[in-house]
Amino acid sequence: MSGSIGKSFDRIDVRSKVTGEAKYTSDLTYPGQLHMKALFAERPHARILSIDTSGAEALDDVVAVLTAKDVPVNEYGYIQPDQPVLCGPDSNNPYGDRVRFVGDQVAVVIAETEEAAEKGCKAIEVEYEDLPVVGTIEEALKPDSFVLHPPMESNVMSTSRIITGDVDKAFAEADIIVEGEYRTPAQEHAYLEPEAGVSYIDEEGRITLEVAGQWAHKDRMAVAHALNLPEDQIRVIYPYIGGAFGGREDNSVQIILALAAYKLKERGIERPVKIRWTREESIKGHGKRHPFIIRAKWGAKRDGTVVAAESELISDGGAYACTTAIVSKVAILNVTGPYDVPNVRINCTDVYTNNVPRAAFRGFGGPQGAFAAEMQMNKLAEALGMDPVEIRFHNLIKDGSLQVVGAPWPPGVTAREVVEACAGAGGWKKEDGFWKRTGTPDEERDPSIKRGLGFACSHKNIGFSHGFRENAAMTLELHGGSTIEKAVLRHTATEVGQGTHTAIGQMLADALDIPFDRVEIKRPDTSRSGDTGSVSASRMTFMAGNAIRETADLAIGKWKEEERPVIVAHKHLGLPTTGDDPETGHCDPMISYAYTAEAVEVQVDTVTGQVTISNLVCATDVGRAINPLQVDAQVEGALVQAAGYALLENFVEQDGYVKTPDFSTYLIPTVLDIPEKNKNIILEIPDPRGPWGATGVGEMPFLAMAPAVAAAVYDATGVWIDKFPLTPEVVLDGLEEAEA
Repeated sequence: MSGSIGKSFDRIDVRSKVTGEAKYTSDLTYPGQLHMKALFAERPHARILSIDTSGAEALDDVVAVLTAKDVPVNEYGYIQPDQPVLCGPDSNNPYGDRVRFVGDQVAVVIAETEEAAEKGCKAIEVEYEDLPVVGTIEEALKPDSFVLHPPMESNVMSTSRIITGDVDKAFAEADIIVEGEYRTPAQEHAYLEPEAGVSYIDEEGRITLEVAGQWAHKDRMAVAHALNLPEDQIRVIYPYIGGAFGGREDNSVQIILALAAYKLKERGIERPVKIRWTREESIKGHGKRHPFIIRAKWGAKRDGTVVAAESELISDGGAYACTTAIVSKVAILNVTGPYDVPNVRINCTDVYTNNVPRAAFRGFGGPQGAFAAEMQMNKLAEALGMDPVEIRFHNLIKDGSLQVVGAPWPPGVTAREVVEACAGAGGWKKEDGFWKRTGTPDEERDPSIKRGLGFACSHKNIGFSHGFRENAAMTLELHGGSTIEKAVLRHTATEVGQGTHTAIGQMLADALDIPFDRVEIKRPDTSRSGDTGSVSASRMTFMAGNAIRETADLAIGKWKEEERPVIVAHKHLGLPTTGDDPETGHCDPMISYAYTAEAVEVQVDTVTGQVTISNLVCATDVGRAINPLQVDAQVEGALVQAAGYALLENFVEQDGYVKTPDFSTYLIPTVLDIPEKNKNIILEIPDPRGPWGATGVGEMPFLAMAPAVAAAVYDATGVWIDKFPLTPEVVLDGLEEAEA
């Protein structure tokens, strides 16, 4: 092989990005380009009685105004099509005249300039009849709550459950029971580039979108459905993209861009149309991480062995279904942690509210479940007088263990290895067969500053799940004479800043045994490649890598037969999973998991409530680091983002209105918030199902941060705070409640 695996090659896009040559979606400009702005509802729940667009249409430089009546099939949605493309009284779907959150779109204005389009939006007159607002989980579940999606009879969007063993008997036989109620917050993705894109009619007459997303073929399918066109009449191209973190899995501007090109063509106008959201429009308009209420009850023996776990989860799905049901299926798999728990009863209810819709976000339900699981494990350790690392070794899974859904854990379980590595570097050692802390954090001279050390671990699935057959398609071309002089890979694996295209290039070079500089990785274009799938669920290295190995083998076979050039289109099929039993939740849900553990030291200012992370150790098993420098960057990025989730990022909604619509009110970490000391431990224990042994890395380090920080705050103050972000106000409230 070429030796490309395991080397820190420069990213293939690094030069163009640092020099400014790279064109992101918001940078795209074409001759004759028009501009579009969307009119947001700016109210959480109302019926639209009328829309008068005449004022906008009369303005100079306004080319067209589109409303619900212009959308052929006025619906879309990741799981179910419950969201109107444009809300209005002339919608062709039932109840499409209702807006259900502040970011619902009512009309779009296409004009010669962005300023003219914005002026046109302000000239549209909309008459609303306000409806009751359902702003919280508790309000959504009231028997007399206003139903947001008739003809449904309640605001319950979906449910899921897991039932294993005899839970009541196990609790009766437990020596100790620990209970807790945990609340996890919404979180804004805060990617660098707000939503933007350009649409036009290409040389073959197709509606073409250059837009930022995470799954090009899924975008194409949603657009084709809304416009009632065959999918081959829609083309989606992904240029450079300024971050995603899950937030671009759902549609934002894709359908309205395509609608603009489609309707203008009907009027004999074939000019490109561009839209770009402001940061405030982005924060109001795209989905957020799901907030959860989780009530947990765990029972254990005196030696720390967990014998039973019961959990009730309720998620706020926001105004539309989006990804909520499958996020919750991941949450309930994480709410008992990477532990052997023989008796389990878990129920999850997802509800509609008039909040911003909830969406995929790094970890996809895992961080919420992990917070409850790790808080419970740390509380059990405290109640039993056990070390938090030692109690984990009484319960951690290993190869051959059964998941709470009845199926064996996929091979390659390394939960014990990451916990051992993290503990050994994070302040623990094993003596006489038991794990113990080696000391306590140094005392501060200021008595109001308390130091504490916390520990947590977690796991995250690789790839899609619960019966979805994983797959990745691509087309490979080999050019040359006696030797392969160039390999060109066409695919739709999205590069959102994580280095996917570089890793794909390294794997391809190794599979073909050619130098890395002979590989050319094309940007995603649905007209040039089959569906490589979503860049989410930490799946792309795993799935694309397996597809590359198979495709390369087929291409080499043709090369040896003297075919020139070689062109091979191939789809890799992942191992099958199974959907959950509706009564018990039992299934074989995942192809693979990856594992992480974190030790966090904090300082707590008991006067101001400020929590500062002073030291952080993270151990993550990545199977094989295709590009070690990129792996380190992924881990560091996940940890900083997770620290924001745990301590800073307070997304506030009140009665359906967003109260933190910008980065002066919604705070995210800066370089000054990175811990003074941090250590990344990268384990490379080959995954038997992964390409070159690789698993995934993008999400795993995120999951254990919040519970490790909460445990450290307890260690410092003696107070458990069961919700976050641990802002100064939340910490002071917790300390005051404990004193009272």
